[in-house]
Amino acid sequence: MRQKTSDLRQLLASTILHVRSGRATSRTGLARSLEISASTVGIYVDQLIATGHLDESGLEHGSMGRPKRRIQVSGSLGWFAGVEFTASRVQLIGLDFSGKMIEMEEIRLPEDPSIAEVKEIICAGLTRWQSKQALPLLGIGVGAPGLVNSQEGISLRYAFVRGWENVPVRDLLVQKFGVPVMVENNLRAIALAERWFGSHREESNYVVVGARSGFGIACVQGGVLIHGANHAAGEVGLWPWPLAGECTRGELHHWLNAPMAYRRLAGISETAPVPEDLYTAMSSLVNDRGTLWDEVVMDYARVLGCVQLLMDPSVCLLHGPLTALGDRFCQAIMDASLKIAPALGDLRLQLVRSQLGDNAGALGAASLAMETWMPTFI
Repeated sequence: MRQKTSDLRQLLASTILHVRSGRATSRTGLARSLEISASTVGIYVDQLIATGHLDESGLEHGSMGRPKRRIQVSGSLGWFAGVEFTASRVQLIGLDFSGKMIEMEEIRLPEDPSIAEVKEIICAGLTRWQSKQALPLLGIGVGAPGLVNSQEGISLRYAFVRGWENVPVRDLLVQKFGVPVMVENNLRAIALAERWFGSHREESNYVVVGARSGFGIACVQGGVLIHGANHAAGEVGLWPWPLAGECTRGELHHWLNAPMAYRRLAGISETAPVPEDLYTAMSSLVNDRGTLWDEVVMDYARVLGCVQLLMDPSVCLLHGPLTALGDRFCQAIMDASLKIAPALGDLRLQLVRSQLGDNAGALGAASLAMETWMPTFI
């Protein structure tokens, strides 16, 4: 039976993904990973070498068996752009076809930006990059804050940019640049960055904890990014706070975001301005001990303990300025969670600081474009 073109494209794309990730670097390894015969894999590899997508060279010696020729993805086919934005800045990252970073830029937004200003800055930045690159742009990924309908490529709502509601991000960028565009919530984009570039990239069940200007999580289960029926999976920042008794402080994200955590740890008022470089400011508090520290730790322990019991991840990866508080902060939260929920003794929370930086959202957005690329030569 003749193979459908769409199926063949998917198999070729999967072949490249497995090689790019390092999970398979030989024909034998590919056959094992893709669960297809070695002869069929050989046909795919030969085709991708002929089109310049894969390179095969040298010998890779394993601990036993015959040495294998090493396969790797070529970086010279084109590049992927990743965009992530908040109310204060836009970040751009470029990855070549092999997944190596080739460029990075941060652009500050004006205070209280409008939808028109954000769109203009994103498009201008991508246009400038496209004009500088000799290779073709193959796809764009966008990490947008707030609720996102990733299937339709629509950013549904973000309160901190004026007029940002039901924005057809995918259609706007496809019309402008003529390449495939994928749109995702920015924390979920960060989860993809962890999959490709993080120190726990081998994990298939993990949670990204985003304590930044707001508070939320992104969940990966069985290697699959969880979205939810209403695109709101992980929006724990909308939980009432406190979790027990009357909701006297509104929603959780008002109390557990990074600026508020800094105010509480520093002992300043809840409305006091915070330093622009919050990471550095937070690091100055790393050795502080006392009641303020314990109260902040207990609040995060209560929430993340609930997340652990709900999602049962292997690891929770902390992102944002709170990582400046060091491993001691994570350990204190884990210890406190056991006091709050003894059941966690058997389902222990493992909270670690991500090794990725503030550009993880844009990195993940570029990874999204890279993951969803499909060949067009067949």
